[in-house]
Amino acid sequence: MTWSKGQREPSTAEADRHPQLVLRGLSKAYQSRGRTSRVLDDVSARIRRGEFVVLLGRSGSGKSTLLNLIGGLDTPSRGTVLVDGRDLFAMSEHERSLWRRRAVGVVFQAYNLIPTLTVAENLRLPLELRGERRSAAAAAAEAQLAEVGLSGFGNAFPDELSGGEQQRVAVARALIHRPALVLADEPTGSLDLDTAQRVLDLLDTLCRRRGMTLIMATHAREVMGLADRVLHIRGGRLVEGTA
Repeated sequence: MTWSKGQREPSTAEADRHPQLVLRGLSKAYQSRGRTSRVLDDVSARIRRGEFVVLLGRSGSGKSTLLNLIGGLDTPSRGTVLVDGRDLFAMSEHERSLWRRRAVGVVFQAYNLIPTLTVAENLRLPLELRGERRSAAAAAAEAQLAEVGLSGFGNAFPDELSGGEQQRVAVARALIHRPALVLADEPTGSLDLDTAQRVLDLLDTLCRRRGMTLIMATHAREVMGLADRVLHIRGGRLVEGTA
């Protein structure tokens, strides 16, 4: 089954000159038992605001590592990430944490919903951590559940939902604070093909509707039909193309 690419406003020369994200010479290596393991090697890219970019690669190729660097969750061995012209790793850890809370949404393969909270409470939490009033957060959660087709599920607990429903809740939680950047790490890896298609179509549609930049790490080539660009990770390097 192949997903069809959504429609997007054509990019402008202004957007090309001032990309939202610039990855510049990113390298990441880990030390273990006296040996160095290099995961990423001199990775560079420019990503425009509102693009849907797929990071394609085998398991262990460095896709999750690159997402963690883009999201400021990990620091590079060398190189940097510029966000709207600002060096992410020139920020303090506290500044990066505040930036993530405001500007980044994350969708995980394993959903990462808090099992002791209801669906609505899971959605309200990111807003309440930002200081939103409980009434406003509750209204936003209700509206967001409607957008992902889960109206009336607010009082349910995650383990009462199917895998596809849990991932739709995870999508709703990632988008509820209207982030500029959405990072998705194998978001359909635990789902069957038909359910995966519905979740991907939903994520693509909502991000495009709101002008959010979506970067998705996956090893599933079927996703390529939805993306504006595909970046392959091979041998720690980034290669653009569809092959």
